[in-house]
Amino acid sequence: MAEADWGAIGHIAATTNTAAAAGVMSATFTAWILLGKPDLTMALNGGVAGLVAITAPCAFVSLGSSLAIGLVAGVLVVLSVLAFDRIKVDDPVGAISAHLTCGVWGTLAVGLFAQDIFSPGTTGDGLFFGGGSELFVAQLIGVLAVGAFIFPASMVGWSILKGLTGLRVSPEEEMEGLDIGEHGLRAYPDFQVATAAYALMGTPAPVSAAPAPEPAPAAAPHRPTPAPAKGPGD
Repeated sequence: MAEADWGAIGHIAATTNTAAAAGVMSATFTAWILLGKPDLTMALNGGVAGLVAITAPCAFVSLGSSLAIGLVAGVLVVLSVLAFDRIKVDDPVGAISAHLTCGVWGTLAVGLFAQDIFSPGTTGDGLFFGGGSELFVAQLIGVLAVGAFIFPASMVGWSILKGLTGLRVSPEEEMEGLDIGEHGLRAYPDFQVATAAYALMGTPAPVSAAPAPEPAPAAAPHRPTPAPAKGPGD
């Protein structure tokens, strides 16, 4: 039985966490520049983007390279989320941007940043470290080959599911939240606060996107009815 290479494991842990931290930082500042303020969801996706991007090269690159890979991933995930929103792709959590866009970037990054000293006899050196374009081209062919298989296979699979069971829930369940419909619980504290506020007003929380007329305030002995506002001539 081969023994674990603790040095390699430590190196992988360091490059992985470095890329994740870099992704958080670059995504935060990119969103700040493009949206006018820092966005928590973009920052969180930046962390995921850094982790996804470093997955392929984590054992083959230096700490400095992992920093660069994570920084690029954080920028890419923000730009990708905004681009998919612009073309109206239904991806509310940015999963395509974090996993597809940054997964492609990380796979190609092996061909750019790999150094043979970290895992001798495996990848060789990447383009940025004197290894030429051979490794990068191999990674690019891999990305294209996977895409050529996955895209049509996914189209067939999802089309079958759409025909058999459908892919969307009802508009009412979607607006109320799938956590209620699927699990019977609310997952986010702001939903709980909103529900409590409606309960205090004595009205049910809305479950539809259609605007509803504002309900008349319920009479309550401990809540005096406000006096009518006086006009300019009163």
